[in-house]
Amino acid sequence: MKLSEYVTHDAVGLAGLVARGEVTAAELEAVALDAVAAVNPLINAVVETWPAEGGEGADGAGGADRAAAGPAPLAGVPFLIKDVGVTMAGKRSELGSRLARGMVARDDSSLMRRFRAAGLATFGRTATPEFAYGITTEPVLYGPTRNPWDLGRSAGGSSGGAAAAVAAGIVPIAHGTDAAGSIRIPAAGTGLFGLKPTRGRVSMGPDADEIFNGLAVQSCVSRTVRDSAALLDRMRGPESGDPYSAAEPDRAYAEEVTRAPGRLRVGVVTAAGGGRGTAGPVAAALSRTAELLTSLGHDVSEATLDLGVSWEEYVLANARLWTANLVPWLDGLAAALGRTVDPGTVQAETLAGYSFGRRVTGPDLVRALGVRNTVARSVGRHFLRYDVLLGPTLPELPPRLGEWAEGVEDLDGPGWIDRIFDRSPFTAVHNVAGTPAMSVPLESDPATGLPVGMQFAAGHGREDTLFRLAGQLERAAPWAHRVPGVWAGSVPPGPGRAAPG
Repeated sequence: MKLSEYVTHDAVGLAGLVARGEVTAAELEAVALDAVAAVNPLINAVVETWPAEGGEGADGAGGADRAAAGPAPLAGVPFLIKDVGVTMAGKRSELGSRLARGMVARDDSSLMRRFRAAGLATFGRTATPEFAYGITTEPVLYGPTRNPWDLGRSAGGSSGGAAAAVAAGIVPIAHGTDAAGSIRIPAAGTGLFGLKPTRGRVSMGPDADEIFNGLAVQSCVSRTVRDSAALLDRMRGPESGDPYSAAEPDRAYAEEVTRAPGRLRVGVVTAAGGGRGTAGPVAAALSRTAELLTSLGHDVSEATLDLGVSWEEYVLANARLWTANLVPWLDGLAAALGRTVDPGTVQAETLAGYSFGRRVTGPDLVRALGVRNTVARSVGRHFLRYDVLLGPTLPELPPRLGEWAEGVEDLDGPGWIDRIFDRSPFTAVHNVAGTPAMSVPLESDPATGLPVGMQFAAGHGREDTLFRLAGQLERAAPWAHRVPGVWAGSVPPGPGRAAPG
């Protein structure tokens, strides 16, 4: 298989070729490595590769009956895991940090076992900001990940390496995590589909019950809606001991993608929290999206998203949750690896959060969880009136590299969280509320050609609604024909690898 052919298939399509015997998993792995050689020197998305370890049928399914119910649906598909949030036995898990440099995972996490059961051929890991503690992927450890649409711009974060790899055609789908927009932000900036599931939809086990007090979730970024649906079908479901779980859907998400969503009540949120304005190209894209929804028969009206608390209370509560969780995480790594938490091992923004987190008291943390509850209840009430809330994923176009971190050395812990929430005011609310939300690559800026993602959110447990709507939008306004300038299908193989044949 040639690279130019490989990049025309999504994950479901590649799995179909393998199932029919038209290509082997080994051939797909070879082409994926050619793609890495071709574009990764330009975008710095993949930090390590290894010989692919494919799926194991239904073995190691972590107790998921669904995984044992039939053949692996994504068998042989080349796959990349993020360098945080999942562990693969015997492979390095460095969390984008010098503090964890060289750390090797002893066991597969529950999610890794599900990736194996899905048949995915995992052959490497993608870049993340240090400890996934940011919305741009520019860690000191491995350097910045560049956006395939404009190499001077960020691919977003914290799943920036995953998004850049998928957008550039290295793999059709890649693992990601999302604690404040870390799947949706890079998806928006690189022209991909990315859905953050409901809190409790995917297990964090077995070594963690929750991450950042339930703000973080696991999923993926992909070029097609059906790929994300197919993988979430294999990821979802609780493990023994999980603190949260979401009710299982009535049918597979892969089926929902082809079902009509019906006439939805759509509330359009134009104003960002905190007072940040929306850039002209993004506001215009939002207006066009509202018009598209109306043309598809949906009831579209303007909405105001009430958090139930002030913006300042909201940001402070998140700062307390994030930074208090950093402390035992970093202290545990330092003790295990014989290192110290200092400027030589930890970046300025993380160190500031760590210092603040050490001062967060027990009552502070309980009050922050109270704010989380208030926000979740307030956001939940909006879905009594609307089926879906629409807004831009980001209020501006992808930033220049270094832009979001300017002056970071002068920020304290809450100051860094305020910076993140100011630059991405639409996304984190759904992490706090635990509600599902997706970024859909419906638009682009006519002046620059840069992608513009639109965010759609639904009520707790209603990923089915989002997948139905996403499938309808993909059919009505397809985006597969839009590819970035750095694209594996049009870049010659890098040195050291023969041209694929």
